[in-house]
Amino acid sequence: MAASRSFVHTIAAAVLLFFNPVAAQQGKGLHHRAVLVDTHNDCLSGQTLQGRDLSQRLTEGHSDYYRFKKGGVDVQFFSVYTGETARTPMGYYRDAIDEIDSLNRLVLRHPDKFSFATSYREVMQRAHRRRVVAMIGVEGGHMIESDMQKLDSLALRGMRYLTLTWNNSTDWASSARDESGAGMPLQHKGLTEFGKNVVRRLNSLGVIVDLSHVGEQTFYDALAVTTKPVLLTHSSVWSICPVFRNAKDEQLLALKKNGGVICVNFYPAFISKEFVAQQRYWNGAAKDSIFASYAAGDTALAQQQWQRAMAAALDKARPGISEVADHIDHIVKLIGIDHVGIGADFDGIGFVPRGLEDVSSYPRLTTELIQRGYSKTAIKKILGKNVLRVI
Repeated sequence: MAASRSFVHTIAAAVLLFFNPVAAQQGKGLHHRAVLVDTHNDCLSGQTLQGRDLSQRLTEGHSDYYRFKKGGVDVQFFSVYTGETARTPMGYYRDAIDEIDSLNRLVLRHPDKFSFATSYREVMQRAHRRRVVAMIGVEGGHMIESDMQKLDSLALRGMRYLTLTWNNSTDWASSARDESGAGMPLQHKGLTEFGKNVVRRLNSLGVIVDLSHVGEQTFYDALAVTTKPVLLTHSSVWSICPVFRNAKDEQLLALKKNGGVICVNFYPAFISKEFVAQQRYWNGAAKDSIFASYAAGDTALAQQQWQRAMAAALDKARPGISEVADHIDHIVKLIGIDHVGIGADFDGIGFVPRGLEDVSSYPRLTTELIQRGYSKTAIKKILGKNVLRVI
C-alpha cells in the first residue's frame, strides 16, 4: 500500500510539473532570487573521514559545490558531528575540531567557491555571490564534554548553533530517543543546572540553541531559560509522522511563543508514517521470515537477501515533494509563516524523498509551494528569511 501510494504521488507531481511549465519557471526564478539557507547538512563528515572534495563534482553523496549552486543554496550550515563513541582516544571535542579544521581548509583552498561567516552581517554581505556561505552547527552537546571552556572554544572557532543533544543524552541534557524509551535508561529528564547554564552561555555568546534531537522535557526546560529565539534545525511534524525526532503541536506552539523556527527535515522516516511502517516491517516480521528460510549456516546469505529486499521495498515507499510540503503546510497553518525553514539533513540520511534527491533539487520544492498558492514573500521566508532573523 505504501509503495503504490508513493508511486501515485510521484506520478501526480510529475504530471503537475509537465502541464504547468509556467509554475516551474516561476519557481526557478523566485528560488534563485531568494536567499536559501539550509540549516543542516552532514557532508562535512564525508570530507573529513572519506576524503571527499566538496569543491569538485562528486558522484557519491548528496552535496558538492556545483550541486549547491545548481540548487540555489546561498548559506549552508555544515554539521559538525561525531557519534556516541568518539572516533579517536582524544574524545568528542577533538572529533569536532577535526571537522571544523576540515571546513576551514576547504574555504582556504577554494576562496572562489566557499566563504565563511559567523554573523548575520557577514551572511548578507556574502550571499548571492558565486560562493557558498559556510556556517558551523555542532550536532550534539556531548562534544563540549561537560566543559564550558570547550564550549567557548567551539564558539571562537565559529560555531553558530549547538544542538543540545544528539540521539545520545549527556549528563546534563536528555535526548528525544532516550526520553521516549527507545534508547538508554535515564537518571534524569530535561536539563540539569549545568545544562541550563549551557543555554545561558550560548545566549551570551550569540550562539543559537538548537532543539532538534532533544527530549520534550529538555525542550521545555531550554525554552524556559533561553532569552533568544531557538532553532529546530532538522525536525519535522509529529502529528503527520509520529516519531520521537519530530515536534508535537504543543511544542510548535511553544516555539511560536519563543519566536523560533523549525526547519523541515527531508528524511522519509520523519516525513511519512507509511515509510516508517515499511521500515518496521522489514526490520521485524520480514527479516525474521527471510532468516527462517535459510539454513543456520547461511546467515550471511540471509543477511544479503534481507538487505536487498528491504532496500528495494523502502525505495518504493519513499514519499515525494508533496509530502514534504505537507509538513510545511501544517506548520504554517498552526503557528504562522514566520516559523518554518529548511533543514534537509542531506548526507545524513539513507533515503531521500522522490524529486528531492540531492541539494540541486531545492527549486522543485519552491515550485511545489507556488502551486500550493504561497506568495513570493512567504516562500522567501520559508527558504531563508525566517532563519536569517534568528541568526
